[in-house]
Amino acid sequence: MIVFERRVEANALWTLLSFIMAAVAGLAVSAILIASTGANVAEVFGALLQGSVGSPKALAATLVKATPLILTGLATVIAFRAQIWSIGQEGQVFAGAMGGYLGAQLLAGLPPLLFFPGVLALGMAAGMGLGWIAAVLRNRFAVNEIISTVMLNYLVVYLLSWLLQGGPWGETGGTIAYHQSPMLPDTAFLPALFGSSRLHAGVLLPLLAAAICALVMSRAPLGYEIRGLGYNPEALRHKGVDIARTVSVIMMASAALAALAGAIELFGVSHRLRADNLIGLGYAGIIVGMIGGLSPIGTVFAGLFFGGLASGAVYMRVLGDVPASLVPAMQGITLFFFLCAGVLARYRIVMKVAVQ
Repeated sequence: MIVFERRVEANALWTLLSFIMAAVAGLAVSAILIASTGANVAEVFGALLQGSVGSPKALAATLVKATPLILTGLATVIAFRAQIWSIGQEGQVFAGAMGGYLGAQLLAGLPPLLFFPGVLALGMAAGMGLGWIAAVLRNRFAVNEIISTVMLNYLVVYLLSWLLQGGPWGETGGTIAYHQSPMLPDTAFLPALFGSSRLHAGVLLPLLAAAICALVMSRAPLGYEIRGLGYNPEALRHKGVDIARTVSVIMMASAALAALAGAIELFGVSHRLRADNLIGLGYAGIIVGMIGGLSPIGTVFAGLFFGGLASGAVYMRVLGDVPASLVPAMQGITLFFFLCAGVLARYRIVMKVAVQ
């Protein structure tokens, strides 16, 4: 009989080898798929590399694509390490963009040093509101956070849909209503790091957030409470820790990071509210956080990897001459092997002989 036994402590070298093997396996199966379409495997993979890291422009695109994935991944790390199974990152991304857009209207005219921190803070506050609601439902009414956060996702997505489709934020042209807001003024665009580059200043925030998360998780009292809540909440309670307060803080901090991703996408990439620019970022972040081993540093690397896949996919379709449907298939295959690697990193496979 084959059983999975959880490792007391994951071996760093084995974890690294597991993910290297996952990358090799994903590339091998993807190569078979590419060959089945008649495309040149070397050209397709060359296009992927060129589109992800082959030039300063490609590298900038990878960093921009990775930014929301890292932030929503970090949101997942904080919650899941405490065994709080929040699935609300998707709605919190939307809330962050909506809060930021409202802030852009309220704070218009302020100098950049006040405007950008203000709108990002309002975006984070909107996400924290969703986290607080889910925490109250869990603490006071014993509502499972999976249910509450998924329901809140739908609520926020449909709220944005109403605001943009005939609502007060929708852009109209004559009698035609567009499913987007008017473009923000140029002064509300996050400044570029290198002149006219697409690389905006927001790409620095995930790295700062990851460093803070790593420090908090390893050194701060909140990090101890997060680990304790995940491993043995009763022990925390006996030590006098207010479990309800800790749950609220964790869920609100997680929501703030996911909402920051939405606000950065608004001010750094799309420069207008559009649902299709935000869809999937929260759910993808859950995957990134899991693949990163629920580690802040691992999440950064996982986010960069999938950001590279996303930016390289455009070049694959154009230069590699592959069907558009092949790109998400390759991403799904790679994801599958990485998830398998995550299981192998945390569990050992043991053969047990059944005793008659």
